[in-house]
Amino acid sequence: MLAERYPYYLANRPRQPNAGLAVTDKYSGEVVTRVAVADAAAVEEAIAAAVRAAGPMRRMAPYARQQVLEHCVRRFQERAEEFALALCIEAGKPLRDARAEVTRLIETFKAAAEEAVRGGGEVLNLEVSQRTEGYRGFTQRVPVGPCSFITPFNFPLNLVAHKVAPAIAAGCPFVLKPSDRTPVSALLMAEVLAETALPEGAFSVLPTRLEDVGPFIEDDRLKLLSFTGSEKVGWDLKARAGRKKVVLELGGNAACVVDADQAGRLDFVADRIAQGAFFQAGQSCISVQRVLAHESLYDALRERIVTRARALRAGNPRDESTTLGPLIDEPAARRLEGWIKQAVERGARVLTGGGRRGALLEATVLEGVPEDASLCVEEAFGPVVLLQPFRDFDDALRQVNDSRYGLQAGLFTQDLSRAMRAWDELEVGGVVVGDVPSFRVDTMPYGGVKGSGLGREGVKYAMDDMTELRLLVLRQG
Repeated sequence: MLAERYPYYLANRPRQPNAGLAVTDKYSGEVVTRVAVADAAAVEEAIAAAVRAAGPMRRMAPYARQQVLEHCVRRFQERAEEFALALCIEAGKPLRDARAEVTRLIETFKAAAEEAVRGGGEVLNLEVSQRTEGYRGFTQRVPVGPCSFITPFNFPLNLVAHKVAPAIAAGCPFVLKPSDRTPVSALLMAEVLAETALPEGAFSVLPTRLEDVGPFIEDDRLKLLSFTGSEKVGWDLKARAGRKKVVLELGGNAACVVDADQAGRLDFVADRIAQGAFFQAGQSCISVQRVLAHESLYDALRERIVTRARALRAGNPRDESTTLGPLIDEPAARRLEGWIKQAVERGARVLTGGGRRGALLEATVLEGVPEDASLCVEEAFGPVVLLQPFRDFDDALRQVNDSRYGLQAGLFTQDLSRAMRAWDELEVGGVVVGDVPSFRVDTMPYGGVKGSGLGREGVKYAMDDMTELRLLVLRQG
């Protein structure tokens, strides 16, 4: 169970000036705990503390940063079931999904611990002409300085980890605003960070009211803003961020192409598509939303996907047998229910699902959805997948690209030339061949193009953004 109340963390220390934020059980809707809310004065104090901590963090030896991260790994392992239950309650994740996210949290911190001691530079050959004879160059990576992180509700542990762990490894203090819908997970992480030898002011985790968020975005003392969330909000924040670096991980309506040569492995393909579409109720930026299957196998694949969708057990996420939990709230479920009805009114067919009970939306499979319908154009962010046959492979690639988003795409094919053509032609941050676009390893470069954002996450790649390259030129003689 959750504690009755949770403090926020300011300059490494817990504070409980109030219990102003109510956190609900996403299945029952009941208030299950309350969290302290930081006001404008607390935000200012946190940023000032991060500025003071920039020097000590920069001078912290790589092995000492590694020790901090290794301590976190041990404590996360010891508290894994507690963290999973918190996710289950505040985010509505079925327990098996919650446990999987805790595993990824641990893997992300492990990767950061490894990268913390790998940071170095390189020796440059500057003797490229007679003019530069006797010159050598050397580079090193130095922390960019205090960072600002804003995270969403859908992965309250792992998306926080993808900002926090690289920051510690790179030597950057930070202020973090977690989602006000799911703040407990980040605060549990802060409990563990508070046990470490991080310099005072190295971190603050502050649930904050909307009217007090401005400094996270606009304060010039913060040298990097990393935001994960909606497309509309993300681009607005970038416009307000001034001269600081900005990394945006935004939305998507990921597509998956199933080529004609997959007829002999349709059970596997259907398993992966169902997992990618309905995992944690489809509330993932790389959830499978659009499936384009070759016409020769379309009917057989459709039958298999529908069967798997119907087999999902919706209900209380604390029940070990539940495989489909609620959306984050009832308005989110109503929005998606409305998009389904609009698509049907325009000729789409619901093959299974479509029903709603509170925040629970049935796993839904449709076909014949118009290309300009909201359900196809926008990010569904729920347990809905759209099926469509294709005849020509290049036309299927065109349809994948016919989106303002470009996060990841999946391709099931055994034809190497088609896999390479997809890699060359698809306007996405990543192409996954042999699996769904929902596949992600926490060490790989991850991020999108077009409306899906800019910059890359993945521990090493996030550290690149959190550091600056410093050059030394040495003339001999």
